Amino acid sequence: MFNYVSSEEAVSIIKSGDRIFGHGSACTPNLFYDELAKQSSRLRNVEMVSITQQGNVEIAKPQYKDSFYVNSLFTSAPVREAVNNENGDYVPIFLSEIPILFKNGILPIDVALITVSPPDNHGYCTLGTSVDVARSAIDTAKTIIAIVNPKMPRTHGDGMIHISRIAKAVWSEEELLTIDYGAKVGEEEMLIGKNVAELIDDKATIQMGIGTIPDAVLKCLNNHKDLGVHTEMLSDGVIDLILNDVINNKYKGTHTNRTITSFCFGTRKLYDFVDDNPAIAFMDVQHVNFPINIMKNKKMHAINSAIEIDLTGQVCADSIGTYQFSGIGGQMDFMRGAALSEGGKPIMALSSRTKKGVPRIVPFLKQGAGVVTTRGHIHYVVTEFGTAYLYGKNLRQRAKALIEISHPDDREMLDKAAYERFK
Repeated sequence: MFNYVSSEEAVSIIKSGDRIFGHGSACTPNLFYDELAKQSSRLRNVEMVSITQQGNVEIAKPQYKDSFYVNSLFTSAPVREAVNNENGDYVPIFLSEIPILFKNGILPIDVALITVSPPDNHGYCTLGTSVDVARSAIDTAKTIIAIVNPKMPRTHGDGMIHISRIAKAVWSEEELLTIDYGAKVGEEEMLIGKNVAELIDDKATIQMGIGTIPDAVLKCLNNHKDLGVHTEMLSDGVIDLILNDVINNKYKGTHTNRTITSFCFGTRKLYDFVDDNPAIAFMDVQHVNFPINIMKNKKMHAINSAIEIDLTGQVCADSIGTYQFSGIGGQMDFMRGAALSEGGKPIMALSSRTKKGVPRIVPFLKQGAGVVTTRGHIHYVVTEFGTAYLYGKNLRQRAKALIEISHPDDREMLDKAAYERFK
């Protein structure tokens, strides 16, 4: 068994110049980050690579810029300030290819900081709620330091790690980080959810991105039959659908009878649901998000969202102009995989305006914005005002279809822009 140590002792083996990996989402090792901040005076140029960090993430704060550099592979709120300033940056990459960075030595990991479930009778812990890129990180890291938390669910799939691989372990019973997307779903999101649900066929396999709109879609699927799930991210919305046999994974084409994901992030109810649940497999994101594996599912329906879309169908989903907001993530992995699937549907769902009233359907993307989904990959676009099908349509036809589902108060502006561009 482990000889548990203090967090102070555990991170003392990290040296200046090391590249550390930080486990993501509910597994974010903030206990270690807090301790590293306390030891910052002895450390210089420690690089942290990670996706979807949550919670406090003390070392990402500007006062520690001489000690820690945040090199984000998918930017989330706690590291956003660092990424957009001098103590951080962002690596544009498909989520499915992040493991290649570790395995091929492009970003070799010196120390992996992870959170795991307690060891079983065979000495195996699991990566719990986040297997995603953590699998390849621990496979390649020179040293592994772990928080062992009894509140971390033991999950099935690719997340096993034997205690012999862990150099230092700290016992912690802190509550896991949570988020309740369902509680944030409003009337607008429900309208979008209903429009998307109308596109989803019975016996389809679905993927949901992150946020309130995917959860709204799940709320609208209660009358569907025999759905499957192959997704990079799982939220609370799937629980009732699985319990009511709406999701049963009978007709997927690959990984039949199992819900496939790479990580989950939600409430305690979700973590209890996935705990030791053999019907849910948490797998390496290189497998889950590989487009060829995605396309093997019949009727693969990918549901993602965006920050803005221009009148030709170019989708920005990772930045607000030059400001790095999130990342490429798995959007293109699934949009392409769904397009190649027999009967598949790549679906982009977004509100017509932001909460502050800024149009999301625009004549041109903001200067510096990143194109995540190209206009060659776009098929369905859904807002609260309807659905536009863009595949096979020319630029003028696309503009007309998108204007029809834009906010009514934006249509005159968009009509003028379309006329100026296309005459």
